Amino acid sequence: MTKPRRIYLLSPKDLSPETIAVTFAKTSRSPQPFDEIAEELNDLKSARFHEKWVVGYGHASVAEHAVLHLALENVSRLAIETIEGNRLASYTEKSTRYQQWDKDAYYVPDEIKGHALEPDYREVCQLLFSTYGEVIPQVERWLRYENPQEVDETDSAYERRIKPAAVDICRFWLPAAALANVGVTINARALEYAICKMLSSPLDEVQKIGERIREVGQKETPTLIKYAACNNYLVETRERMQVIAADINIQAQDESLKLHSFHPEGENEILAAVLFRFNQTADYQSCLDFVRGLNREGRDHLIHELMDNRGRFDQPLREFEYAQMTFEAVMDQGAYFEFKRHRMMTQTVKPLTANLGVAVPSGIVAAGCESEYRTAMQQAADVYHQLAEWNPDVASYVVPNGFNRRVLFTMNLREAFTFCRLRAAENAHFSIRRLAFRVAESIRSVYPSLYAFMDLPQGESWEEIEKENFSSLSAK
Repeated sequence: MTKPRRIYLLSPKDLSPETIAVTFAKTSRSPQPFDEIAEELNDLKSARFHEKWVVGYGHASVAEHAVLHLALENVSRLAIETIEGNRLASYTEKSTRYQQWDKDAYYVPDEIKGHALEPDYREVCQLLFSTYGEVIPQVERWLRYENPQEVDETDSAYERRIKPAAVDICRFWLPAAALANVGVTINARALEYAICKMLSSPLDEVQKIGERIREVGQKETPTLIKYAACNNYLVETRERMQVIAADINIQAQDESLKLHSFHPEGENEILAAVLFRFNQTADYQSCLDFVRGLNREGRDHLIHELMDNRGRFDQPLREFEYAQMTFEAVMDQGAYFEFKRHRMMTQTVKPLTANLGVAVPSGIVAAGCESEYRTAMQQAADVYHQLAEWNPDVASYVVPNGFNRRVLFTMNLREAFTFCRLRAAENAHFSIRRLAFRVAESIRSVYPSLYAFMDLPQGESWEEIEKENFSSLSAK
């Protein structure tokens, strides 16, 4: 007799995350249904299981079944970079595009309290936040002049259009010290390593956040994250490599985007991998040889058969991941804060500094706020450089969103489709739209046949976005 199919939840309302993890783990060796396994467990039995199998024998994948939801409030945006530096987690954070910051919503690190530079730190943060609050109405007035209310547009709809646009432009004032909230959903295995990274941070704030997360997390998963601690390898490697890297005195080229490397046969490899999947007998080399031997008409036909039925929100097939590209980009910190959320790529980011100049949005200039902006950016840069001589990690707190940052990243073509669709969209911020169009242009140069199927707004280019939205991109 065929056993009936059953699909049901093991709810965290009824079972602890650790018990759920044990229930799933035991199914590998027990024929019992999940709910019967769960009935035999309690928190003490679950803890003993994890002590033996997860901690003792290193079966860490079991911990992935224990999921926690963490609410973090009033943490700096600089700290959020470390908090969100884990691929296997989900994050939702306070947006600089849709919320306006209060004038005192900034973090003062413990390292600087009592230091001679503390008054300068507080003064520049107060300047940035007070100016930010003052110029938003001025930018709104300019936007209303440039974008009058449409005949059939309600007052509320008009406000929803103008207010975020003004905040979008003025977010360039906000420093990394700005306080924000972030919600995190993460499994216990990933959380343990995330805590290790936080406890290994050079920033006191991040270390304390890690300690608090471990404390609250242990209430739900007392065994699975119990041994999370500062990782000496992370600390010592950072210190050693900083010494070695400091001896490299090479002036970086001032390029906003550079494609460093790519798979020359990326398109062929994707097509060959697709044929490999659906042909029942051929090996990969035979499929690759077949694709290489196609004439232009045959190759175009194959690509259209692969792509024509794809809907706007359909992901390309997994085989698109075989085409890899490595880029180096210079983007403003506001754009990077959105860019870092694309965790299916590999990112290496330089520390946040005031050394790469500052982007100047044209809206700030047109609204008559350029003087206030440049004054605030210059003062922020001056304080940054003073702080950096003492503690370069703490100095990053005072760097506003307008300053540029250099990032190295590797992405595959599948992730590129997603990134460009989301970040080139008309409702995306103009900073990251410019980057997305530049990435897409590079893809067109190396994978032109598949580029043709990327979902990009028509009639736009990164040059037009740059010209329309930026007065300058690297003002020193």
